[in-house]
Amino acid sequence: MGRSLLYIERNVLSYVSRYASVHAKQTPAEYCFELVRKHDYENFLCSLLLQQNARQSAFAIRAFNIEVAQVQDQVHDRNIGKMRLQFWMDALNNAYKGNPPRSPVILELHRILQKHSLSKHYFKRLIDVRLERLCDSPFYDISTIEKYAEYSTSSIYYLLLEAHGIENINADHAASHMGKAQGIVNLIRSIPYNARNRVNTLPQDILMKYGVSTEAVFQGQPSKDFQNVIYDVASYGKLHLDAAISLKDKVEKNVGLIFLPIVCLERYLKELRRVDFNIFDTRLQRRDNLLPLRLYWKKLIS
Repeated sequence: MGRSLLYIERNVLSYVSRYASVHAKQTPAEYCFELVRKHDYENFLCSLLLQQNARQSAFAIRAFNIEVAQVQDQVHDRNIGKMRLQFWMDALNNAYKGNPPRSPVILELHRILQKHSLSKHYFKRLIDVRLERLCDSPFYDISTIEKYAEYSTSSIYYLLLEAHGIENINADHAASHMGKAQGIVNLIRSIPYNARNRVNTLPQDILMKYGVSTEAVFQGQPSKDFQNVIYDVASYGKLHLDAAISLKDKVEKNVGLIFLPIVCLERYLKELRRVDFNIFDTRLQRRDNLLPLRLYWKKLIS
């Protein structure tokens, strides 16, 4: 027991010290910029097109999300995962108290907090929902997935609205639906990766509806029943996306830019239909080289 605790403590200390060495090479803003570019390319492009006064806030918010989201993939020991997430919770609390640790993401977030009033509640939700997922318990139904997406993705859009100084009920509702749509699509897109790691994130009730076993998901066996599962899940994402688009059109243009990832979601769902909902089709893994132009054009005409 004592040796296990020592191992966990050393692991977390190593995790923390890594940020000090990185910070010496880059400014906090540069670190956040590169982290989002490397790990969240589509949202990176969308963030570049935001208004200048909120762009750096977007990179700090998304960088924080990446850091906490990566914990589950980086560890195999749940206790280590808990301690790493506790590190981020403590760092967040200290940033709001004006005493940020030497983590580039937290230092940049602290700088942003001097300019914008961002609710700690939403950052905390990003951590809490990852803490719940450390146990790898399956999603029972679509409502549990929607709750996960609300916490893990809608929270980001609420923070982006705050960074823009926007208080609008339609914008808030759009953020909720947008986060759920993006969360569901992200889940679908992650299925091949998760299957290789024997992790199932598809809702159990829909799998049972079509008689698709968890092992079939892990084996990556395309079948009509499996494609029907993906169709059903994607349909929920499309409903939320349509709701977000409808609500977005009721707010001013600068708010609409926050929802530029709509372009990415629409295109992915279109490609998913084109391959008949075969999530393992390699065409779905290709990067859209025209995406920067599509996003820029959408900004111009919005």
